[in-house]
Amino acid sequence: MKRSNFVARALVVAASLVMLLSLGGLAAAQSAKAQGLITGRSGDTMTLQTADSSKVIVLLTDSTQVAQVQGVLKARRKQMSMAALIPGLQVQVEGSYNPQNQLVAESVKFKGNDLQAAQTIQAGLQPAKEQIQQSQQELEQQKAALEQQQQAMQQQQQQMGEAQAKIDANKAAIEAANKRFGQLDDYNIMDEVTVYFANGKVTIDPKYKSQLSALAEKAKTITAYTIQVKGYASSVGSVALNQKLSEDRANNVTQFLQQQGHIPLTNMLAPGAMGESRQVGSDKTAEGQAQNRRVVVRVLQNKGIAGT
Repeated sequence: MKRSNFVARALVVAASLVMLLSLGGLAAAQSAKAQGLITGRSGDTMTLQTADSSKVIVLLTDSTQVAQVQGVLKARRKQMSMAALIPGLQVQVEGSYNPQNQLVAESVKFKGNDLQAAQTIQAGLQPAKEQIQQSQQELEQQKAALEQQQQAMQQQQQQMGEAQAKIDANKAAIEAANKRFGQLDDYNIMDEVTVYFANGKVTIDPKYKSQLSALAEKAKTITAYTIQVKGYASSVGSVALNQKLSEDRANNVTQFLQQQGHIPLTNMLAPGAMGESRQVGSDKTAEGQAQNRRVVVRVLQNKGIAGT
């Protein structure tokens, strides 16, 4: 009789241990949340900078739901493409962590005004990058001139020292500018195609489709590539109309790359509607207007991945 009671108690203890282990596994599989700023996108992953300065790697899947919250109480949601998840966007992610400590996203939410702010940042990055590159070229020219002076005019050591100090100050300013833009501009341009449009038109001219297809094929050979599409318009006509034209042109090129070039959504940034900004030609001439009615497509690769 005592042996039977002992066996029964042992079975109860064993069952309790199994239940505790099950509850522990269930707790491990519970969902997690993270909120912060997107600082990088590489294919189906993105880096999130949280309020406590920690970084979270978020994994996007085909089942990830992306939504923009709307309304005063943020109760309404608008389903969005993954292409809207661009660096500089403040988001809230819900999901669960995988064995690689990546947060596998079930849903990603953001505010509409946050998306507009991120797109504005993206639009302003390229001019800043060009300015920095120009400053770097000028810096290299200055350094070359100083080296020649050092070889020919040793007696001017004091003057050259002062000039070198000025160069160091310029270099520090450039490095500070690079740091300010950070990961949002940390890309190499691997390929580029410009598509031009007729006045008031948004349809892609057939002669550009082969160029876009070739760009798509080249992009697929590049590790963790990202495709950026920006649409522009001439300043002829109203600002609102030109903004809409640039948006429709960028969207049509994006759709072609997705449908005909078979580029996944996870590898595309949201198309940018730049309107009348960044005019490359004079709108006082027909030729200049034609140059401004364009969509610029670029294949980008993160410099950290490229090792540069």
